Amino acid sequence: MINRETVDKITETARIEEVVGDFVHLKKRGTSLIGNCPFHGEKTPSFHVSVSKGIYKCFGCGKGGDSVRFIMEHEKYSYPEALKFLAQKYNIEVEETVETPQDIEAQNARESLYIVSQFAANYFEEQLWNSDEGKAIGLSYFKERGFREDIIKKFNLGYSPDVWDALTQNALKNKHAESYLEKTGLSIKNEKGQLFDRFRGRVMFPIHNFTGRVIGFGGRTLKTDKKVAKYVNSPESDIYHKSKVLYGLFQAKKAIREQDNCYLVEGYADVLAVQQAHIENVVASSGTSLTIEQIRLISRFTQNVTILYDGDAAGIKASLRGLDMILEDGLNVKVVSFPEGDDPDSYMHKVGAGAFKTYIEENRQDFILYKANILLAEAGKDPIKRAGIIRDIVESIAKIPDSIKAAVFIRECSNLLAIEERILLNELNTMRTTKLKKNTSSARQSTYQDAPPENLFAEDAEVASVANVVDTTTTDDLQEQEIVRLLLSFGHELVTWDEIDNMYIGSFIMQNLTDVAFENLLCKKIIDRYRIEIENGLLPTANQFIKSDDYDIADLAITLSSSPYSLSENWYNKHNIYVRDETVNLKATILGGIYHLKKRKVDRMLLNLLKEIKIETDHANQEILMQRYSIIKSVEKEISKFLGSVILK
Repeated sequence: MINRETVDKITETARIEEVVGDFVHLKKRGTSLIGNCPFHGEKTPSFHVSVSKGIYKCFGCGKGGDSVRFIMEHEKYSYPEALKFLAQKYNIEVEETVETPQDIEAQNARESLYIVSQFAANYFEEQLWNSDEGKAIGLSYFKERGFREDIIKKFNLGYSPDVWDALTQNALKNKHAESYLEKTGLSIKNEKGQLFDRFRGRVMFPIHNFTGRVIGFGGRTLKTDKKVAKYVNSPESDIYHKSKVLYGLFQAKKAIREQDNCYLVEGYADVLAVQQAHIENVVASSGTSLTIEQIRLISRFTQNVTILYDGDAAGIKASLRGLDMILEDGLNVKVVSFPEGDDPDSYMHKVGAGAFKTYIEENRQDFILYKANILLAEAGKDPIKRAGIIRDIVESIAKIPDSIKAAVFIRECSNLLAIEERILLNELNTMRTTKLKKNTSSARQSTYQDAPPENLFAEDAEVASVANVVDTTTTDDLQEQEIVRLLLSFGHELVTWDEIDNMYIGSFIMQNLTDVAFENLLCKKIIDRYRIEIENGLLPTANQFIKSDDYDIADLAITLSSSPYSLSENWYNKHNIYVRDETVNLKATILGGIYHLKKRKVDRMLLNLLKEIKIETDHANQEILMQRYSIIKSVEKEISKFLGSVILK
């Protein structure tokens, strides 16, 4: 259990822009920072970070919170785990009850997988540097490949002894459970129930997630026996999913943000070689086909990808087919191809770091033009093949969501392919129209399938969806949420109007709402808590609700404290147009919120009275209802009159 003082120190120290910035490429917009949401796939940024409020909010998927909540959501950590993560980031000593490895394993199976993986990484690294076998075989191999010691240490490379169960026995001696050794794939159980090492006799490449925790391994054999697999990787586990991981991202993420570009290579050794050439913004797909999850990982840090291909023509052609999805996700793609027979690793060691870096800078091409040149060279003068290639290239351009960028590529390809721009544009538009119709058809089919029986005869899916829209005009949610927003935003400020002294806006609002019943359950919870705090002589802050243990309350507080829009300073600085905001006349803002809610409640009362009068058959009762209606109507007129005057002031 982490004590309260330590928790407070962590939450006060953690800077939301620094915590989120480790995972998301943020750009300044107005008073906020924005980026692509790490919790759902998107091409247009809707993820906002408010530095002043210490919160994040995605207006696409709705997720929001503070620094601790971000780490919990992103890393799937428990609350204590997220606090420890932030404490480590900011070098804060965590005071808590000491737990043994066995206790941790019992409390958190997922954490145990991390623990045993880190233990293995430490073991392999220790073997590489300090055992006779590790130095003679593993370290010698890395140095023969030309890797410097600083690169070997930076990536925590190691060596697994060529012994049947060296790691397994060492882990068991250190009280690590067999089940976690199996679940991580470090150990395998044979038919007799005996455990043995998966990676024995291999040099080891620990795989980190991009917070730096070890989640898996790649092991390369040094034997020449063709029956032995060259590389063996960790199997899928609760902490390792190879389609969602990029090797080297932990070491590269800072450089990727700073350089606003990510170099993408194929294997572990390629990453090491490029890093050794002092190009730190490099990651690898680890020998697997590039996935959409990996692309979106990159897009959190940059919109620019440079792919470093080896010189194998067949491999290049195969890879071209899978890269259109990078374009489709809105990223800018460039390509560097190395001479025949070379990959980034071999070429760097052949020419040296300086010449390698120069080669990359001088041989970068846009992916579309690179693809066109490769395929045209293969087609030669065959008109049928050329026609197919032209369609293939236009299909790639059609995947680019930015119309201006697509138009530029159409023009360049027109010259390259020696075909009229108009023809390429027609083909592009045909492809996009076909795709649009297909998507629309699929969406409509889904709508018809999901629609209730009474809507199946609607003329169109749009009609069916409209028929299913719930009428929210009978609720006061918007007005009640506005009151909560005003309390969170201005409750701690002093009232400065109507000769009211020494009263905070929060107290003023609550005094003016004693006769108002809130119907929205979440708003009512916040109002009730606010009232209790005031009755106890305390003035609540927005942070108390944003950091609430009740996630529903926290989510509403974050949503009401955030906005996807901010007023540009250019209105005044460039155009000399002054736009008033709500803080200029807080009286109008606060009273407007209070009386709009009251008017809404009064209008509802009048509507209900009219319904009662209409169905009432007793004349005397009708008279009573009419008198009540008249009184409430006069109140409504006063509120309307007041609203008209206060808004104009």
